Amino acid sequence: MAALDVPPPECMLDPEVQLLADAAARFFEREAPPGRVARWREAGQVERAFWRQAGEAGLLGASIPAEYGGGGGDFRHDVALVEQVGRHGVDGFALSLHNVIILPYVLAHGTEEQKRRWLPRLCSGELVSAIAMSEPGAGSDLQSIRTTALRDGNGYRINGAKTFISNGQIADFVIVVAKTDPAQGAKGVSLLVVETAQAEGFRRGKALDKIGLDAQDTSELFFDDVWVPADNLLGTAEGQGFRQLMAELPRERLVIAVGSVVTMEKAIDVTTEYVRQRKAFGQAVFDFQNTQFKLAECKAKATVAKVFVNDCIQRQMAGTLDLTTAAIAKYWVTDTEWQVLDECLQLHGGYGYINEYPIARMWRNARVQRIYGGSNEIMKVLIARSL
Repeated sequence: MAALDVPPPECMLDPEVQLLADAAARFFEREAPPGRVARWREAGQVERAFWRQAGEAGLLGASIPAEYGGGGGDFRHDVALVEQVGRHGVDGFALSLHNVIILPYVLAHGTEEQKRRWLPRLCSGELVSAIAMSEPGAGSDLQSIRTTALRDGNGYRINGAKTFISNGQIADFVIVVAKTDPAQGAKGVSLLVVETAQAEGFRRGKALDKIGLDAQDTSELFFDDVWVPADNLLGTAEGQGFRQLMAELPRERLVIAVGSVVTMEKAIDVTTEYVRQRKAFGQAVFDFQNTQFKLAECKAKATVAKVFVNDCIQRQMAGTLDLTTAAIAKYWVTDTEWQVLDECLQLHGGYGYINEYPIARMWRNARVQRIYGGSNEIMKVLIARSL
């Protein structure tokens, strides 16, 4: 029995969505067993072969139209896949980044030629994607980025350094946020695509040693006079990058909240099972009233979060999810996730601090949820502007 007695939103009850979720569950059980995922954690990245397998199984580009090599679905299909990644503990596989963030940039803002050139290879797993926003001196404040992409003949020369780039070690398709007109501030920001196999001057820095997400490679990237053709500018005009980024952020922040709900539910499940089996002072830890009250608090918080996120999914499907509501979801749900995970770890006692226990990995992995996708402090700034 699942920890949360909350039905999925009505839009997720479509039989086609359920079929995809079931197919994904079988795929992860077959192709991502615990032993293989453990090897990814040791290696610090998911092997490229798995991306190809996921593409062949129809898990990449689920919401991309079939004419571009995708599954022809919509946001619901991506939500179903993100939930299955979380439930099966495939936490290094950046499917949400690839499916829900990067591919929609190309679909929504790319030219017809760009969509036909890149999307089929992204959907097949031939190309693994990344987006290079953050820099050593610019995180949430994207207007302060220093990376430039200046005109050079019939193309652009990209110079700069990026950091905290998910998929940085294996990505061969990188959307780079750069200034094509540094004098214009936010109005001078553009998005350019770098296919790394063809990019002289592109370098990968070290894989960063993180607190959690051991199998998710996160890296520094360097662009030293990297030349790209003019038709690698995403869209048809310079200076549209900031607008393009802002347009896609509500969906990105919502999918972070979706993942947080899945993690909370899983944490409550594994913790309830643990305290029922663990004995202390001659009885199961679950039988202590304090344990029951703590788990009750966790369930109440996670239930409220899931109901709210389900409503946000409905809004996204209706085209009415606004920037403020998405910011509330990202901030409140990830903060709540951290509270729930910390209580669940505490109920494991000393074993909660041991990495071989799932709760320890979930706790470490959850910490970054309050940072990426826009820090929770930035979310509060956005929410305050609506008052």
